[in-house]
Amino acid sequence: MMRNTFGHIFTLTTFGESHGVAVGGVVDGMPAGIDIDLGFIQSELARRKPGQSCITTSRQEEDVVELLSGVFEGKSTGCPIGFLVRNTNQHSNDYENIRSLFRPSHADYTYTQKYGLRDHRGGGRSSARETIARCVGGALAKLALRQLGIRVTAYTSQVGSIAIDRDYHQYQFANIEQNSVRCPDPEVAQQMEQLILDVKADGDTIGGVVTCVIQGCPVGLGEPAFSKLHAELGAAMLGINAVKGFEYGEGFDGVGQRGSEQNDLFFNDNGRISTRTNHSGGIQGGISNGQDIYFRVLFKPVATQLRPQPTVNKDGEETILEVKGRHDPCVLPRAVPVVEAMAAMTVLDCYLLNKTVSL
Repeated sequence: MMRNTFGHIFTLTTFGESHGVAVGGVVDGMPAGIDIDLGFIQSELARRKPGQSCITTSRQEEDVVELLSGVFEGKSTGCPIGFLVRNTNQHSNDYENIRSLFRPSHADYTYTQKYGLRDHRGGGRSSARETIARCVGGALAKLALRQLGIRVTAYTSQVGSIAIDRDYHQYQFANIEQNSVRCPDPEVAQQMEQLILDVKADGDTIGGVVTCVIQGCPVGLGEPAFSKLHAELGAAMLGINAVKGFEYGEGFDGVGQRGSEQNDLFFNDNGRISTRTNHSGGIQGGISNGQDIYFRVLFKPVATQLRPQPTVNKDGEETILEVKGRHDPCVLPRAVPVVEAMAAMTVLDCYLLNKTVSL
């Protein structure tokens, strides 16, 4: 299995499976001298961990991170940072009945065809539990970006057909962590939570949208041809489990407007060149222009259904699949920190790449 490393200069290599001993990773390219706040890293994992509310999986994992290297007296040394998060609450027997079955819309069939075998316990390497390592890498990236004044904030903006306004300026980001859905609108958050509970009671699942805003990003990040900033962000987001779509700026909503309505006009803002609007989402020509970068990530309904479904086994024989175990009825609340993590690593990687270009 190849391609387990993300990034160019700031890199994250992950390892581990859902029901293995541990999930972990190695971050390389972390600048030296960054204050490493272990409490902050742990808080980012707490936002992702299972069992945090009635609308998430009931699997109970403390997800305690162990930093193995690359940190001395509270600061990054510039050497690789190895880390580990041990699995402590696996119920592998819950998956014994699907050892030879292919779950619809999962990686079971494709992994078996590609590798000749698969780890049936919770999906093995294809499990979203691998995103633990991404949240640790993202937390480290956030600590570095903090010193540059760059902030990354994501939130749930839609669950099923229930959505808030696309204009993030209308909301207080301080409200995001005040409800289990991680939606900045408290009233809509209640509606979203009730929908998820209704879906869960029916043994079904529901998808939605996470919006992310990057503030304080300097001008010049991203390359003009094959590593455009929006392409790097898109690749990062589409590499998250259950993601089916990515759009930045006005995105698909802009197709009904003319160019004269979409263009972001420049003006002199007290000696600083700025734009009067930000339809392009802070990226022009594949390069950041200093405005807020904002994008939306679409997550499909979780593929695991707690209701019988027709399927086939590895020999192609038709049968009925009945899933056991603990699963999320909606991935959105726990996906918010993962989106932030991937965005933070992408921006830091592009920042470091930009520094090497400008030397």
